[in-house]
Amino acid sequence: MDRTPSRTRPLVLALAGVLAAGGLVALTPAAQAADPDLARNGGFESGLDGWSCTAGSGAVVTSPVRSGTKALRATPAGSDHAKCSQTVTVRPNSAYTLSGWVRGSYVYLGASGTGTTDVSTWTQSAPDWQKLSTTFTTGASTTSVTIYTHGWYGTGAYHADDLSLIGPGGTPVETPATPTGLATGSATSSSVSLTWPAVPGATSYKVYRDGALVATVTGTSYTATGLAPSTSYAFQISAANSAGESAKSTAVTASTTAGGGNPGGGLPAHALVGYLHASFANGSGHTRMADVPDSWDVINLAFGEPTSVTSGDIRFSLCPQTECPNVESLADFKAAIKAKQAAGKKVLISIGGQNGQVQLSTTAARDAFVSSVSKIIDEYGLDGLDIDFEGHSLSLQAGDTDFRAPTSPVIVNLISAVKTLKAKYGSGFVLTMAPETFFVQLGYQYYGSGPWGGQDPRAGAYLPVIHALRDDLTLLHVQDYNSGSIMGLDNQYHSMGGADFHIAMTDMLLTGFPVAGNTDRVFPPLRPDQVAIGLPASTQAGNGHTTPSEVNKALDCLTKKTNCGTYQTHGTWPALRGLMTWSINWDRYNGWEFSRNFDAYRWS
Repeated sequence: MDRTPSRTRPLVLALAGVLAAGGLVALTPAAQAADPDLARNGGFESGLDGWSCTAGSGAVVTSPVRSGTKALRATPAGSDHAKCSQTVTVRPNSAYTLSGWVRGSYVYLGASGTGTTDVSTWTQSAPDWQKLSTTFTTGASTTSVTIYTHGWYGTGAYHADDLSLIGPGGTPVETPATPTGLATGSATSSSVSLTWPAVPGATSYKVYRDGALVATVTGTSYTATGLAPSTSYAFQISAANSAGESAKSTAVTASTTAGGGNPGGGLPAHALVGYLHASFANGSGHTRMADVPDSWDVINLAFGEPTSVTSGDIRFSLCPQTECPNVESLADFKAAIKAKQAAGKKVLISIGGQNGQVQLSTTAARDAFVSSVSKIIDEYGLDGLDIDFEGHSLSLQAGDTDFRAPTSPVIVNLISAVKTLKAKYGSGFVLTMAPETFFVQLGYQYYGSGPWGGQDPRAGAYLPVIHALRDDLTLLHVQDYNSGSIMGLDNQYHSMGGADFHIAMTDMLLTGFPVAGNTDRVFPPLRPDQVAIGLPASTQAGNGHTTPSEVNKALDCLTKKTNCGTYQTHGTWPALRGLMTWSINWDRYNGWEFSRNFDAYRWS
């Protein structure tokens, strides 16, 4: 969050790549003329049937076409190079010729999984249809290969048509049978375990909860987490391989146990969260804790900051009188906190902010964080912790590619520190997070430095923290402001300032999404009671201010499926927890417009 008045500081993803010129690789013996064309729907006359395109990048068009009536058009975006592929059954020790016609700049055609040397060929520029062709021989145990075409970063859309793979056909891989025997195991207030027998020929299994895909796994077990207490869920699985996906299994129903599934409970069904400038002054003026209106259900004290970026030693003190002439005494401040808590409000210490960079790069820093944060909580009698790590606090090291199993020390140590605090203070400990969109929703496209390096390593870096702590998380309120344009689940870019942005960004959190386009690594949805929308309270508070009418449209769409505009959400969530704003001070400066609009909104 900004301490200063409005400031333009959207994070920009710096992408760099070096084109590696793939060459034409010729292997013998050549495929025979009498061999069949093994590529399925190579002319795209049946749409994308048989083809899979990364990040929704591919579409079928009627112009331009090389033959027939349709062709493929695929558009690279950011680090996604719009790869469209299909897996084809082949014979071992056999020769194949792969060919196709393309248009565009830096268009590739290739085959992987050959069992010998994978091949590719490309054209730097094809203003009109140009044929690409390459050959390969399969290995002694190869029974399938993946053929593909793709463009390159920073280039425009490319077209492909009449793709073919000529060679002897293998024994067709059959779609696996529908799984049977799905069983539920132990359940807690926020999780349910599932097991099932292996299906012959399956290479993965897709797990569905209440009809929505939540995970893809290779084993025969899965634990669903982040569930609500005392709630019934229906689970199904399907089996998949290169030939396709089976039908879903018969649904089994499981219920979570009571209690503990709403970490730091005690919030109203719909809550208003605000940051109070307690340790500094800016153009909004100082607001005493006792003067905070009853509208605010969670009050985050901004900010606790480290003695140095890597120390982990967090300090908090009231704004000095030289900056805030009307600041209350320490005794009055603590008394006001107790009064708020007696009225059912939660008061948290927020760590970080724009100027408070925190990097827990060592175990010593981790331990200092736990000790110093505990001291602040105990001294002021607080209800919990808000994590507002911004800037360069969180980033992913090279090779840290799976949000489910992070290896970067700053991530691992933060998770460990928060779990320690949670264990120390128990089930009533309130845990909230306020990441920027760059660290969360941008993970739909980019994660860390990417498979080839060159991306900003901070992209999506909050995802492993949120995921690891989802069972302890009270609220996630992503800052839907000071943000660049972000791609939503509709594969369109959305810009801040209107209802559309909040709808698209929140839909991602409540639906889940494949991280960096990898459908085997799906970030599971959060419960709606764990999600609030973060907005600036006034035009002075930050870029992306949203008028009350647009805020209400976003709430209408997400909770009632009305006033949605052009974006189609993947569900309706009447239990959405509420709103967060930067800040209470700026709302007071703006005549309490934000909080009064929240109070007046009709949730049902």
